[in-house]
Formats: sequence, C-alpha cells, structure tokens
Amino acid sequence: MRYWLLGSVMAATVFAADTTPQNITFNKDVLPILQKNCQTCHRPGEIGPMPLLTYADTRPWAKSVKAAILARKMPPWFADPKYGHFMNDRSLREKDMHTIVSWVDSGAPEGDAKDKPAPIQRQEGWNIQPDVVFQMPDPYPVPATGTLQYIYIVIPTGFTKDTWVTAAEVRPSARSVVHHMIAVVRPPGSQWMKDAKPFVPYIPTQEAETAGQPDPNDPQSRPVDISYEFLAGYSPGMGAQRFDIDRSAKLIPAGSDIVLQVHYTTNGKTAEKDQTKIGLTLAKEPPLKRFFSAVATSPNWTIPPRDPNYEGHARLTFGEPVEFVFLQPHMHLRGKDMTVRLVYPSGESQTLLSVPHYDFSWQIVYYLDKPLQLPKGTRVEVTAHWDNSANNPYNPDPNATVKWGNQSWDEMLSVAMGVIVDRD
Repeated sequence: MRYWLLGSVMAATVFAADTTPQNITFNKDVLPILQKNCQTCHRPGEIGPMPLLTYADTRPWAKSVKAAILARKMPPWFADPKYGHFMNDRSLREKDMHTIVSWVDSGAPEGDAKDKPAPIQRQEGWNIQPDVVFQMPDPYPVPATGTLQYIYIVIPTGFTKDTWVTAAEVRPSARSVVHHMIAVVRPPGSQWMKDAKPFVPYIPTQEAETAGQPDPNDPQSRPVDISYEFLAGYSPGMGAQRFDIDRSAKLIPAGSDIVLQVHYTTNGKTAEKDQTKIGLTLAKEPPLKRFFSAVATSPNWTIPPRDPNYEGHARLTFGEPVEFVFLQPHMHLRGKDMTVRLVYPSGESQTLLSVPHYDFSWQIVYYLDKPLQLPKGTRVEVTAHWDNSANNPYNPDPNATVKWGNQSWDEMLSVAMGVIVDRD
C-alpha cells in the first residue's frame, strides 16, 4: 500500500479566479468537504490511516492533507473527467481544493462550534445495514514474510428459499495483509471446490493456472455465468456493493453456498490474523429486475522485458439488452492506463471510462450516475497499457517476461461489470 502521508512533493496546481470564502474555518468550510469526500475511508475501522471526523483529528495532519490534494493523491479517483459521469465520484472540485489549501495557509483555524454540520450517522463497522452476517469461525494466521497461495472458504448460506440481495460488503479484520477477496455464489450440486469442507480454509491441490493462463475450471474466469454469481469483493478502494438500482437485486438460489476466494499477502513486518465478515442486506420482496456480473478479460498477451508501453486488449459482446451500471478496471503493478469503449450495433462508439494513470493500490468501482441502456449486440472494448520498464518505480522486475498470473508480480487484464436484466 502506498500511503500519501509519506509523499512530500506537491504538484503545481493553478486555481481559477479566487471564489474561496473569506475567513475560512474548519467547522464552517472544511468539515462539509471532508464529510462528502473523505470520511468514507478516514474513520475508525476503515482503510484511511487516520480519522478525519473532527478538528482534533484533522489539525495535526493539515499540511499533509494540503500536500495530498495538491498532488491529487487524495481523494483517490482516477477517471478522466472528459468521459463519463459517476455517482460515486469523490474527486475534489477546484473550489473545494482551494478552500482546504487556503484554510491550511491561514493557520488552520477551528472556527465557531455552532457552524459545524451534523455528523453523518454510520453503522459502526459497516457501510451497509446488513440483515445477515457470515464470519470466518477462526482467525486465519498470515505470516510476516513469504509467498501465499490463494485460499478458498466455503460458507453454507442456510437459505432454504431463493434470496434476493440489495447490498453486500466484505470486511477483513486485517486489511494490511489482504490483496483481495472475492465472494462467489456456488449453486446447489456444483462440483466446483467439491473437496473443500465448510468454513475450513482450502488450497486446491493442483493450481490449473499454468503457462500464463487462468484456471479454465474456475467460474470466475468465464465472461458471463449467472449460475456462479459474483456476489461481492474487497480490495483497497473498493467499498460496499449496491444492487438496489432501478428496482433490481442479486439472486442467491435456495441451497447455495458462498465461496470466498482470499489472496493474503505478507506485509514483511509482522504476522497478522484475519477474521473476515460478509454482510448482506436482503430485499423485502422479489425485485422487478435482476442484477448480475460480467467481465471483459483476456490472458492472451506476453509483456516483453523493459517495454514501457505494452498494449493489451479485451472485449465482450452482450447477447441480450442490458442496463449497464458499473465497471472496475483491474491490472497489477505494471498497469499504466486503461480505456473502456462501447461499440453499438449501429457502428457508433462511446468512451465509457478512461483511466490515464492506473494505480494498483486503489481498485475503484465506477458507478455510472444512471444506468445506461445497451441494445443486444453492444460490444465492450478494453485497451490497456503496461509499463515494464525500470522507470516504473513499482515494477517488481523490469527484466522479466510477464504473463497472466495470480501474484502481484504477474499481471492481469480485466474489467468487471455490473448489469441489470429482466428478472426472468
């Protein structure tokens, strides 16, 4: 994880005509900005390294906050504003940036307590209101050093009838050692992970991920398979997942299990123990529409040593009309940029998302401001670049020939997507 508190170099920022309010104070001017853009992560129990809830929390970090926003390191948001509009856009407006910078430069005054907005009420430990919570029964030990294989944990839901989910959240207790987690619905009778015992961490005896290709038996490697529904995930920068958009929800069929794929990674300092929880918010009645997941992915590339701009492509064509809701780009440490385009059956095209400076430390899900109606035959085209040169400070080995792989020193190319279809 790359924390912005360690950065000291400030990017030059030129502000427009000064529209900043005079006599700026924390309570009146700065706190509302933090509530909207920062406190989702910067509060107890979340990924932010310190809370930014009160003046006492924020004042010691005032100069670091200024440096981070001037360098555009925080809040983490990497979408090019020229393309797309996103409901979860947490980037700072120029006016808000100027307000915070001016506040710091004027000595970071607190102001009058009566000017403070009311605190945002959040459920402790969750970003959703879960009706059902599943938890690993025992903490999983993660050593201080070494390379760890993926583990899988089968969680029986106990659902005796079809259950519709409107929101889901995966919450590890030891975030510093979690690369990612993916929760997948396994339907009754499935032979996938058949040797795994309920709640017992399981490592497959044979990793089928050979010769730089994903496991063909893993349903997560298939572009669309609604029998094995991606339910929720966790990675840095990835919040709770919502499915109650345009009267939709995700389906967990009666008798299904949840298979939790966990990629722990050592922090090189101390051993940790993790006891992850999964929370689900349930629909009160069956929805009108069904929310499900798809992925545009390709493992058919080989990145040469020292190549600073190697290009890769992936695509997916929808065989039915869908409402497009969100997308999440994914690469590893050599990831440089990614563009996602829609090509319509008419031949017209549209850039849906451009990430000109990809950052592996933040796996952001970009929710469109409103669902986009796509006709049958619409194609998703992904173009990405990797930097395998010595100029990439996060490159594990510029001399390596790099293929698809699970570990961070390997690479991936995928875009996870959420779409809505008719329930039946």
